[in-house]
Amino acid sequence: MSVVKINVLTVPEEQREVLEKRFASRAHAVDGSDGFEWFELLRPVEGTDQYLVYTRWRDEESFQAWMEGPMKSAHQGGGQEGGERPKPAASGSTLWSFEVVQQSGPRDA
Repeated sequence: MSVVKINVLTVPEEQREVLEKRFASRAHAVDGSDGFEWFELLRPVEGTDQYLVYTRWRDEESFQAWMEGPMKSAHQGGGQEGGERPKPAASGSTLWSFEVVQQSGPRDA
């Protein structure tokens, strides 16, 4: 059964554009990872400063392999062209984990 990982990012108003641009610059970077099934970046509409980064994986092992490989590499090292690493856009982060126990989708037309 698939697993869902939701990274809850607390993002101050003045950093929203920065966060969204950083995600856009890495669009589809996770797509080829073994076991990857889905990604969504969810922007808060009202009442919160928390973005949700939704990913779905075939299993926990696939997620952990991505965390220890491509994701870890992407978040290490310096900034562009050997410069300083940019400050995080989020001021806090929490990872939620779920197992998919039921799902539904649109029927084929």
